[in-house]
Amino acid sequence: MRILFVTSNRVGDAVLSTGLLDHLLKTYPAANFTVACGPAAAELFFRMPRCEQVIAFEKRRFGRHWLGLWAKLVGRVWDLVVDNRGSALGYCLAARARAGLRHRDGPKIAEIGAILGLDPPPLPVVWTAPADDAKAATLLAPGAPVIALAPTANWSGKIWPAERFAALFRALATTTLPGARAAVFAGPGAAERALAAPLLAQLPDAIDLCGRLTLYEAAACLARAALFIGNDSGLMHLAAAAGAPTLGLFGPTSAAIYAPAGRRAAAVIAPAPRMDALAVAHVHDAARSLLAGEIVA
Repeated sequence: MRILFVTSNRVGDAVLSTGLLDHLLKTYPAANFTVACGPAAAELFFRMPRCEQVIAFEKRRFGRHWLGLWAKLVGRVWDLVVDNRGSALGYCLAARARAGLRHRDGPKIAEIGAILGLDPPPLPVVWTAPADDAKAATLLAPGAPVIALAPTANWSGKIWPAERFAALFRALATTTLPGARAAVFAGPGAAERALAAPLLAQLPDAIDLCGRLTLYEAAACLARAALFIGNDSGLMHLAAAAGAPTLGLFGPTSAAIYAPAGRRAAAVIAPAPRMDALAVAHVHDAARSLLAGEIVA
């Protein structure tokens, strides 16, 4: 059996779709999979069981990326095409069955689960290899708890000020997680490094993991964190999928749609649609509630 799974260009949305993919892996234990996604998200699937191929395709003007993807897929007969993008691609391929996204209000993860009629939707997962876990154990050696901080995002309006991240870490390391170490995460590239630099300057003893990890290595590291705090970003969703207690920070974007999805995940929302409206004390209280297993508001 051959299954084609089409998912997002963006890391965060692609992470949210991994629960649906994991459901398919369990439902069809003899099937092989091809995953089509954006280049930034491709690494999410490199460790996935029974994945024959990951096709990374760049978004192009006027939807021309769909034509290029179709050309790579048209020569095969698919037993099932699952399209998380809501495109017409599945209807242009030889397929015995098809399922596609239909846009609806509410959490993004519920919209994704509805593709296969799953309610509640399956939670996101991560796939790692022993080598990734070994590298994570070296970078984040056992000992004092690690607080993972993700101070970057894909636009400036989603970024909580670096000095507040630093103040929050110091407060948590003094009270809630005594003696904790900070690990700062960011994506690849000079722009991400520049966004993380102010926090690294304020926490000179932090473990610098900015731009130094693949997505699957980052997932292995995040799984070892005692707590993750970060802006609304792909790293936030990856942390929740990896099982870290995850607190996402929201201001201008909608937590009702994009809150982190995980067994220990919550969103803290600024009282105004600006990240600088979110006080350190508010986030500190939310982090303590999350670690205590309480509902975070």
